[in-house]
Amino acid sequence: MTAPSDQELGFAPDDDAPIGYMKRTRDYYAAIGYTTPYRWAHYTGAPFQPLRKPLAESRVTIITTAAPFDPAKGDQGPGAKYNGGAKFYQVYDGDTSKQHDLRISHIAYDRVHTSAEDSGTWFPLPQLRRLAQEGRIGEIAPRFFGAPTNRSHRVTIETDAPDILARCRADGIDAAVLVPNCPVCHQTVSLVARHLEAGGISTVVMGCAKDIVEHAAVPRFLFSDFPLGNSAGKPHDVASQAFTLELALRVLESAPGPQTTVQSPLRWSADPSWKRDYSNVDALSAEELARLRREFDAQKEIAKGIRESTA
Repeated sequence: MTAPSDQELGFAPDDDAPIGYMKRTRDYYAAIGYTTPYRWAHYTGAPFQPLRKPLAESRVTIITTAAPFDPAKGDQGPGAKYNGGAKFYQVYDGDTSKQHDLRISHIAYDRVHTSAEDSGTWFPLPQLRRLAQEGRIGEIAPRFFGAPTNRSHRVTIETDAPDILARCRADGIDAAVLVPNCPVCHQTVSLVARHLEAGGISTVVMGCAKDIVEHAAVPRFLFSDFPLGNSAGKPHDVASQAFTLELALRVLESAPGPQTTVQSPLRWSADPSWKRDYSNVDALSAEELARLRREFDAQKEIAKGIRESTA
């Protein structure tokens, strides 16, 4: 008697599962010559602030890791390579009543399977405006906030997160939707969400790197199994973006306690091959790895100079 095949049983391929971004990232940097593994933020418990009032009466903001477009800072267009000069190193805010051109030309979003053409996939302000008009939320806060993507846990925890909390309190914010892009972005917003919750503001993280967010132990997390850079929905798919934000708000309202993760039912594609490609060092030649190291070092020096000049 032979065992039934996976096809007969309807099994999915074993690698059609959430990408392990922490391991992929460690393997990638080891392959290009960085020998010290990065220490990802890890907690086993999380603060939790229930909504103090119904969402239809709440003031809500967005916290993003996307950077304001600056034409003086080089290529930041769709599909642009990592541009260290376009990063920001201090918390910024923006007027939610205005249009904004925010971009994600910083490191490590998925440049193979998504092109970063539609900011609705990482900055859901248009959808939040619609929900305010419909009465789903009480109102949009007067400002949204940009969280710097710091590899330094200390800077995020001791400087950036308290800065964002102070700005949220000044604006009378009840709840925040946090939207990351790259792997370290996911860690950054997780640390910020923890700090906001401890400070009395309810949060939900919308993200694509499940392992990183859950490793940091956030209060509420809506996981979309999409390529990095699409935490707020699929590009050029308004229905997907509307559904994703609505689902995040339901998690915000209904999470029974901290470390609640809900997975969106939306799939990026029926073909899971995109999950095999991201930072897959087994698919790169020695020459490609050497080129990637040179490019990364060059951008790191640019970013270092900007960071020091703004310190």
